[in-house]
Amino acid sequence: MRKLMLAALSSGGGKTLIAAGLGLALQKKGLRVSAFKCGPDYIDPMFHEAAIRKPCRHLDLFLSGKETVCNLLDNAAKDSDFALCEGVMGFYDGLGGTTTRASTWEVADAADIPVVLVVQPKGTSVTLAAQIAGLVGFRKPSHICGVILNQCARPMFEILAPMLERETGLAVLGYVPHLPQAEIESRHLGLCTAGEIDHLQKRLSEIAQALEETVDIGRLLELSAEHVPAKISESKPLEHNASVRIAVARDEAFCFYYEENFEELRRHGAELVFFSPLNDEVLPKNCAGLYLGGGYPELYAERLQKNHTMRAEITRAAKSGLPIIAECGGFLYLGKSLESPEGKNYDMCGVLDGHGQKGTRPVRFGYATLTAQTDGLLCKKGEHFPIHSFHYWDSTENGADFIAEKPVGTRKWRCGIHQKRLYAGFGHLYFPGIPGAAQRFVTAAKEYQNDRIENISG
Repeated sequence: MRKLMLAALSSGGGKTLIAAGLGLALQKKGLRVSAFKCGPDYIDPMFHEAAIRKPCRHLDLFLSGKETVCNLLDNAAKDSDFALCEGVMGFYDGLGGTTTRASTWEVADAADIPVVLVVQPKGTSVTLAAQIAGLVGFRKPSHICGVILNQCARPMFEILAPMLERETGLAVLGYVPHLPQAEIESRHLGLCTAGEIDHLQKRLSEIAQALEETVDIGRLLELSAEHVPAKISESKPLEHNASVRIAVARDEAFCFYYEENFEELRRHGAELVFFSPLNDEVLPKNCAGLYLGGGYPELYAERLQKNHTMRAEITRAAKSGLPIIAECGGFLYLGKSLESPEGKNYDMCGVLDGHGQKGTRPVRFGYATLTAQTDGLLCKKGEHFPIHSFHYWDSTENGADFIAEKPVGTRKWRCGIHQKRLYAGFGHLYFPGIPGAAQRFVTAAKEYQNDRIENISG
């Protein structure tokens, strides 16, 4: 398997759709492609998945360690010819905006991945060369091996390419002209999700075709590095007496999940059953656990309220002791009410006391470490683990069962609800970086299932 990362000088550089289009272009050449995203983003991976029709995984050196990141690449090598990674933010931008920790560069360095910069000229020429040369020299090794010019017309590319190669020593692999089909609308958490984009497959095909015409993919393949996986990296399923069914909310309102979380749950014996709180009337049958991920419930608050039977069923299940993980949007859904973007309040499940309220900017944004103040579903009192938080909406009751601490600076706050069979809060969990969490959730589900069987037989 070969590997390559696309990175940029800043967010908004257009690398997501270029990476998705490149993945599709590589597939058209007969290569088996795996996609990866640096950082905790949920939305960008949806476009990679739509392009190559395979799950996109995350390479995150805050949510997990170097060994986990490298193992993800190793496991991809089993059935892939090419690992295509997309960076996050600016190339060197890391924790707190003041370090390179968990940056795209640190991931590239940890996994030894060659990097191609996607840059927009935007009225610069020699100055652009100075910027690129600065990136190359800022850290050693930088792993930067090439450049693609985005939003660049062919005449400008023909002027810039030889100068940039001369001044930077890097290969200029091609350009991407202005593509109206590559323009995707944004909202308060970033790009609209892939499922909301009209004619997305047609758009991705057109982007892939444009890249085939304007980017030297053969030269790009030459710059990519051969990846030799470790011999002991494969995560094998554990031995279990029986599997247990866990219901996972997945629709337009609840769509923010890490594929690795699903894999960890399955590895510990869970059968995941997907359902829609928007469209289904009841929970899937014989499920002994519930996973409510993040997303945009505020955009669908009226429809969620109107689904009375689903809300009532979740409330009954929670009262019966059903193990539940509810992250961010799922946390808001379990509350008493949720405010829509228009300012109207709608009834939610009422399992928790809080009311979801509209905000105007990100609340407690970014990475943090949670330290448990109680024994509960995920861990014991005093144990800690990393999370990521990104939300505009807030709750009147955020809980106080964890102390959250930013990785840079001194900011701390209480948050989260952590009980024997419940985790609920704005912090998104990454199971590969929380030892034992997936297993504890599955074990709690099995205990609930056994209790239910005993009650019926009794």
